[in-house]
Amino acid sequence: MNPPPGRRAGRARATERRPASRIEPLNPRLAGVPDVTRAPAIEVRDLVKEYGDLRALDGLDLRVEAGEFFGLLGPNGAGKTTFINILVGLASKTSGEARVFGYDVEADYRQVRDAVGLSPQEFNVDRFFPVREVLAHKAGYHGVPEDEALERADEALRTVGIYDKRNVRFDWLSGGMKRRLLLARAIVTDPDLLILDEPTAGVDVQLRRELWDIINRMNEAGTTILLTTHYIEEAERLCDRVAIVDHGRRVEEATPEALQGRGTDTLYLQLRDPPATVPAIDLDAVEDAWLEDGRLVVRAREGGRTAPRLLRELDYAGHEVVDLDIVRTSLEDVFVELTEGGPADRTRPEATTS
Repeated sequence: MNPPPGRRAGRARATERRPASRIEPLNPRLAGVPDVTRAPAIEVRDLVKEYGDLRALDGLDLRVEAGEFFGLLGPNGAGKTTFINILVGLASKTSGEARVFGYDVEADYRQVRDAVGLSPQEFNVDRFFPVREVLAHKAGYHGVPEDEALERADEALRTVGIYDKRNVRFDWLSGGMKRRLLLARAIVTDPDLLILDEPTAGVDVQLRRELWDIINRMNEAGTTILLTTHYIEEAERLCDRVAIVDHGRRVEEATPEALQGRGTDTLYLQLRDPPATVPAIDLDAVEDAWLEDGRLVVRAREGGRTAPRLLRELDYAGHEVVDLDIVRTSLEDVFVELTEGGPADRTRPEATTS
C-alpha cells in the first residue's frame, strides 16, 4: 500500500524520537517523562520578541497538539510571522520558552529544523536552478542522500501537480505554480510539522481548493499543520482549532464552531403591524434591538435558541411576526470583534434607531 502524498512509508514520527537535550517540559504532566511520546507539536510559554523598542511578541502562550490542523489568525503586524520565524530558527527569542515536539527551538535547533517544513509568504527560491534541483538541494541540506533527494523531489512535485515543470526555472513559473513549488519545498523533507504562512495568497479559487485538498490529505496522514491565513473561510473549513493573536498576544483560542458561538447573531423580524418604537424585550441573550426599514432587528447570542423565546415574548405583547431571518455570526465577525474592539459590519444604524 502506497503512503499518502507527503508521507513516506517507514518514516518514524517525531513523537517516537528522543530530544537531544532534556529541559523541564512546559506541561507539568510531562515532568520526568524521558521521551516526547506525549509532547505537543508546538508549545510556547510567555514568548517575547523585541526589535529595539518594538515588542513584536508580548508573552505569547500557545499549544498545538500533534496531528492537529491549527489556524493562526491575526491582523497585519500581530506577530504571526515573527512567531513562525522563531520556531524555524530565522529569529531568536528575547525571552520565554518554545518547543517543537519537545525540542527546544534553540538548544535543539537541528532536531527542530528536521521536524519542520515551512512554506513562507514570500518567494525565497533559488532562481538559477531548475525546480527539481531546488527541491533536491533542500532535501540534501537535511542529510538526504542525492539519489533519494531526487526521488523525493519528483514525489513532491507530483504531489503538488507540477511534475511536468521539473526542469523549468522558478522565474518561468506562473504565480500559482510558484505557490505550489513553495509547498513542494516544504514537504520534500517529509516534515512532521508543516507550517504554511499564507499559502494561498494571490491564487485563484480553483487552485486554492486544490491546495486545500493536498494539505488536508497530509493532515489525514498524520502531519501536524500550522496555518496562518487572511482568508477566514480557510480557517473555518480546514482547522480543528484556531488562535486569534493581536499585538503579539493570544486573544482567544478555540474551535471555529466555539468561537462562532461566542459571537452575536442578528435576527430580522417583519411584524404584521410595524411598530413606531422598539418593543420591550426582556431576554438575557438579547444585546440590542432597533428598527430598520420597517423591520425589527435584534442582536442576540445563540440566535437559533433565542428565536423561539423572542417570538413568544413578542406574541404575548401583541406583535404578530410574519417573517424571520437569522444571520449567524461568522468567524470573520468574531475576529473583527476581538481584534478591533467591536462589531464592524452589523453596527446599530443611528439613522434608524428608535
